Amino acid sequence: METTVTLAAASVDTGDTAWLLAATALVLLMTPGLALFYGGMVRTKSVLNMLMMSFVSIALVTVVWLACGYSLAFGEDTLGGLIGGLDHAGMAGLRPDSVQGTVPTLLFATFQLTFAIITAALISGAVADRAKFEAWVVFVPVWALLVYVPVAHWTWGPGGWILDRLGALDFAGGLPVEITSGASGLALALVLGPRLGFKKDAMRPHNLPMVMIGAGLLWFGWFGFNAGSALGANGLAAAAFLNTLAAGCTGLLGWLFVEQKRDGHPTTLGAASGAVAGLVAITPSCGSVSLLGALVIGLAAGVVCSYAVGWKFKFNYDDSLDVVGVHLVGGVIGTLLIGVFATAAMTGGAEGLLYGGGLAQLGKQAVAIVAVGAYAFLVTYGIAKLIDRVMGFRASEEQEHTGLDLTVHAETAYDHGVLGHGAPVTASLASSVSSSLPAAQKVKKQA
Repeated sequence: METTVTLAAASVDTGDTAWLLAATALVLLMTPGLALFYGGMVRTKSVLNMLMMSFVSIALVTVVWLACGYSLAFGEDTLGGLIGGLDHAGMAGLRPDSVQGTVPTLLFATFQLTFAIITAALISGAVADRAKFEAWVVFVPVWALLVYVPVAHWTWGPGGWILDRLGALDFAGGLPVEITSGASGLALALVLGPRLGFKKDAMRPHNLPMVMIGAGLLWFGWFGFNAGSALGANGLAAAAFLNTLAAGCTGLLGWLFVEQKRDGHPTTLGAASGAVAGLVAITPSCGSVSLLGALVIGLAAGVVCSYAVGWKFKFNYDDSLDVVGVHLVGGVIGTLLIGVFATAAMTGGAEGLLYGGGLAQLGKQAVAIVAVGAYAFLVTYGIAKLIDRVMGFRASEEQEHTGLDLTVHAETAYDHGVLGHGAPVTASLASSVSSSLPAAQKVKKQA
């Protein structure tokens, strides 16, 4: 339970604070890393739009979090484990000497903010190439408030029902981050429908080096994500750090193994995706399982997710950049397998099936997964439907065909004199784009 104390700074551990400051910066870096990861996976005509969807999420979620999100997620419970109160709305009552555990409360709140930011940004991959930017700007703050904040309270907040009543474990975000983003991505993809040419046209990543750089930044930031969740510079942080590294490696190897056996070619995209799948799966479990458990969980995610990304073609939902196949499926694997591999040496009490704990913890993990996944899907579907009815959520066919970079942002990522899909820039299109440019840009162009 959160205790906001206004005692002297002696209550603050400087080592813990220094580590959490660094971890917070690492997690924030994950969102620009995600932007590069996603940006490299789309076609050239929508690269900048993909980057913008991640970057604007930083600003939008921050405003919501500071206004009331933090208070509702981590304030004292007010509704039977479902939501916190508004005592800290606008960060009221939080002074520089307020303490959460052994770190300043303001730092704890900022650390948790970075989790909310990247969760919202993750969803954008499910609707790449076809979502209206202005609709996305409306969607993100509403989604953060109605989906992420309640689930964060259930999982980590004082009195949250998943933590305090059910007893399910989630160290760093399998439920609030991975499963909510995956389930929400599926709902959004169903509302918007498939891209033009889905299952007909080749929609290959346009820049695999960018994908690899983005994956590297994600992996780097993930150490702050997972080890930082120990909220201190201690042995638990070290164990979570090592588990994160190990699962990322076995996830990468598992995905490449499947590619080699199935397709005859291990790919760079597969390596990046496999590492991310392993990191997703170890996120909820890194503070609950041994190193052996981490290796197995990462491997399981790499193998299963490599098949799961193909489900969209079988079931006809266009999850553009595999948010469902990697984050939802990987999150389910990592959260569920806590019930198998949890060890008392890490949890301080709860044990999984392989360590003599029986089926009890496994059942608790399953209930939490179903509840969070269903809630995130249904609420997101409702939000998306409402936005679609009021202002339209999908870009026009012309915008999608031409590319969102040029038609929405009046920019292109690469100045090659052609549009991303290979069509030349016609005079009518150039005139249309010019009419949407600010006056200063027109003058500069004329000069």
